[in-house]
Amino acid sequence: MQVVRHVVCAMSGGVDSAVSALLLRRRGYQVTGVFMNNWDVVDEHGMCSAEKDCEDAYRVCQKLDIPFHQVSYVKEYWHEVFSYFLNEYEKGRTPNPDVLCNKHIKFNHFLNYAIDNLGADAIATGHYARTSHEDEDIFQNQYLKSSQTLFRNRFEIRNNVKLLQAADFFKDQTFFLSQISQCALRKTLFPLGGLTKDFVKKIAAEAGFHHVLKRKESMGICFIGERNFEKFILEYLEPQPGNFVSIEDGKILGTHKGWFLFTLGQRARIGGLRDPWFVVDKDVATGDIFVVGASFMSNLNNHSVR
Repeated sequence: MQVVRHVVCAMSGGVDSAVSALLLRRRGYQVTGVFMNNWDVVDEHGMCSAEKDCEDAYRVCQKLDIPFHQVSYVKEYWHEVFSYFLNEYEKGRTPNPDVLCNKHIKFNHFLNYAIDNLGADAIATGHYARTSHEDEDIFQNQYLKSSQTLFRNRFEIRNNVKLLQAADFFKDQTFFLSQISQCALRKTLFPLGGLTKDFVKKIAAEAGFHHVLKRKESMGICFIGERNFEKFILEYLEPQPGNFVSIEDGKILGTHKGWFLFTLGQRARIGGLRDPWFVVDKDVATGDIFVVGASFMSNLNNHSVR
């Protein structure tokens, strides 16, 4: 008699996680859906869409006739992801919250919950990525939590797994998974790794997941959503006004609310100026952001070509 494997699938309320759960069911696995709430709606005065996301995830699980659970990692997200994110911004760096979120929340706390509390044989997410292990390899891998000591057990048997690029190069998300541990990779399935986004949408349409197909593609901060980034960050960090300064002639072109809001290379939207200007340097001491015009960059590139 074949053992039925239990896979706990992270449900976001979007099309990718919905199709992931569907594909797992079609493979004959016992599937449980879990929605993670990691941002306090009260703090954002109702701006967060977590309640709607949770409802959409629940409807998918109802349609698939699989159990549905909710877990909250609000405190963990704040301390392990968002606080670090803010501290790095104050230092002038631009960390990627999705990388941190995957490392600390989805592939640590959620993984432990799925295995320890729900008895999962493996977890699954809707990421576009692949691994070097087949499904059965994942189920056979022993779950060994990351060692808290400096040295690992020399007698520990390790079956290392490689993180591989998804079939859909445009949607590939391996960068965002680059910091998750080996112990997490060894127990994770990526059902969408061999599919394109268009094909995933087709599967969702055929399965009747019309409510998730209508959703806009999520492009915001992990678990927080898409919003006015400058306004959002300034709710947590003190404004540090400064000037936009042309690196060509030293002319002040406008003002900004904080040098930490800008990344080198990004377009600086300066009030009153229609032509594009781009950030090339920042002076933390004065708060000045040095910018260069597109025409200057074009001339520079033409000169280097010659």
